[in-house]
Amino acid sequence: MPNIKSAKKRVKTDAVKKVRNNTVVASMRTAVKKARTEVKNGNHDTAEIKVKDAVKKIDKALSSGLIHKNKAARDKSKLMKSLNTK
Repeated sequence: MPNIKSAKKRVKTDAVKKVRNNTVVASMRTAVKKARTEVKNGNHDTAEIKVKDAVKKIDKALSSGLIHKNKAARDKSKLMKSLNTK
């Protein structure tokens, strides 16, 4: 446990940031999974909407610095490729 006042504050703020970051990443992963499921089931109209939502959440995680730019590009590319092939 920290003794210095600023270190105590840092522990509190880091805990808040961790919760917020985990929420963003978890919602991104969930959106990607839902999009893949819709594409796999062959529901093209709903799959298009889900993919658009997943791309939005990937971009949000990228802009927050939670994922690397190459991972974001790779995930978006995979989603678009799977949407366009089926």
